[in-house]
Amino acid sequence: MNRLAGLIALSLGLIAAGLTLAALARSPAFSGHAPAGFWLGVLLAWLCAWAANVALSRTPATGRLATIRDAAVPVAFGIWLVLLWEIVVDGAGVSPALMPAPSTILARLGEAAPTLWADFRQTALKAALIGWLIGCASGIGAALVADRFPFLARGMAPLAGLASALPIIGLAPIMVMWFGFDWPSKAAVVVAMTFFPVFVNTVAGLAASGALERDLMRSYGAGWLRTLIMLRLPAALPFIFNALKLASTLALIGAIVAEFFGTPIVGMGFRIQTEAAKLSLDMVWAEIVVASVAGSAFYGALAALERRMTFWHPSVRMRTA
Repeated sequence: MNRLAGLIALSLGLIAAGLTLAALARSPAFSGHAPAGFWLGVLLAWLCAWAANVALSRTPATGRLATIRDAAVPVAFGIWLVLLWEIVVDGAGVSPALMPAPSTILARLGEAAPTLWADFRQTALKAALIGWLIGCASGIGAALVADRFPFLARGMAPLAGLASALPIIGLAPIMVMWFGFDWPSKAAVVVAMTFFPVFVNTVAGLAASGALERDLMRSYGAGWLRTLIMLRLPAALPFIFNALKLASTLALIGAIVAEFFGTPIVGMGFRIQTEAAKLSLDMVWAEIVVASVAGSAFYGALAALERRMTFWHPSVRMRTA
């Protein structure tokens, strides 16, 4: 306990030192022409922070203390990465047209909050989320049908490989021509990207139950539907959740990229394209931050739901033990 608290306090102190170095890098005396001694101090602070983080990750802990330790390690590492970014950009005088500082991006997030919200709503809540729901639901439904009629699974397996190789830059213009410039064409791209990964993983998951378990269900007189509900779908849940998490990242990426090929004057992809053309990289990075936070939150929500619904699975029991 004392060792863990001491290392956390040391990490906080080193973060405070990093904040001081970042403030120095922004000052007129150091900005753009920081001396060699300053960079040596930055290197020493980074090495000390690295050593403290390694020691913290190796400190034995149980229960709530282990949870605190496991949360503190990535948070401290992430804060130091942002601090190094700020220090290097300000201290070396990097042009904002090449790489804006995190403080500049944070300021842009506050200034452009209404625009960012409108873009997020158009891309994430409409195109990506609706496309993800349709693609995943249809993928799971098609897998259930293919499981009931095995010849469909054999016929759709080659199509799954073909669909996984479809380039977004070729698919997006076609969907725009079919469904128009608004979000439905982007949702159609997301459906095409998410359907087959979910289909393939669900088919594999439905085949994951053991022969002994299936024989036991047959000995009880259970038909295909009862066996599916009571045995095969629960056994397939880890596969299905892996597919849902993979599809969640593909959905947002697909929706953003699809907006490069025709969209109304709103959307994350549209904003990234237009602001990059104007060399307004702080706005580009603000959109990237919003997309990253949204994607990570959605992925994390699915992972939490997976742990709750597959608590019986060995991989989940090992993580919670």
